Amino acid sequence: MQGSGCNKPEPWNPETVLTFSIIVPVFNRPDEVKALLQSMATQTNKDFEVVIVEDGSNVRCDLVCENFKDRLDLKYFYKENSGPGQSRNYGCNQAEGNYYIFLDSDCILPPNYMEIVKKALYNNLVDAFGGPDKAHPDFTLLQKAINYSMTSLFTTGGIRGKSEKLDKFYPRSFNMGYSDVVFQHTEGFSKMRFGEDIDMSIRILQNGFRTKLLKEAFVYHQRRSTLKQFFKQVFNSGIARINLYKKYPDSLKPVHWLPAIFTIGMIVLILLSIVASPYFLLFLMLHFLFLWVDSTLRNQNGVVGFLSIITSYVQLLGYGLGFMIAAWNTIILKEAEFSAFKTTFYK
Repeated sequence: MQGSGCNKPEPWNPETVLTFSIIVPVFNRPDEVKALLQSMATQTNKDFEVVIVEDGSNVRCDLVCENFKDRLDLKYFYKENSGPGQSRNYGCNQAEGNYYIFLDSDCILPPNYMEIVKKALYNNLVDAFGGPDKAHPDFTLLQKAINYSMTSLFTTGGIRGKSEKLDKFYPRSFNMGYSDVVFQHTEGFSKMRFGEDIDMSIRILQNGFRTKLLKEAFVYHQRRSTLKQFFKQVFNSGIARINLYKKYPDSLKPVHWLPAIFTIGMIVLILLSIVASPYFLLFLMLHFLFLWVDSTLRNQNGVVGFLSIITSYVQLLGYGLGFMIAAWNTIILKEAEFSAFKTTFYK
């Protein structure tokens, strides 16, 4: 039974030989898959297999994969659409390795990624790991701004793969790995369409497995290319957090409330500026300035700093709205699990 919380099985033998399978679910992303496979083909350590799972795409990447089979131990599978979590499970069932690494199709690996992961796990074998993400120098200015908004301590609270200080470490599926023992014991990802990676991490920890942040094992994450797509992504993330709370009440932490509190605060400031004094807008202007300075220094680019103001507000307001709407529907009105953008998320 998935997430049963039964006793953890015996730990691995320290002499276990690790064999790695990289599993990538794909939905209409042939160009991104090409960039990812290219980065895999230039790894300093190539002792791994790649399992690409096409999740019911209309625009397939089978021909792209075929062009890399002479450079990678690569398997390609096409299946009906069921979401990324179920596609990762499908990939695990097709894989030959005993340690699975999950990547999003819009990631690019640094040349020494696999070398770092293998060294870290052989020195300190853990049941599951996760790594952070960064913006590649060749990313567009908007992609760099989105990356800032999704990784900054001042927007996401440092909970997306860079910090273990706020709580136990919960790996995210854009850069995550776990053993076949974890897969067999938990039965893999749930059928949740959004938040399935956090759900998986919660169940990994509930079952007594160990997780670890590998700070040096970062990936370059391209993320959504438009503000509309980015809004849909973070809106669904806000909804997913409430759905996760319904399943695991202890999973909701104070940091998860911050975007909703920010959204309410911004609305109050705007209303006060209309009915009382425009000086209330100075608080927002100071926040704009703070974000611009922080992102500009981090990216060494003033334009990225300006765009980061926009993407940070999309991130905070989108997540906050999704969080509040889902809370109202599922907690206050006692309705069933709420979701949005089911069929238009990728458009």
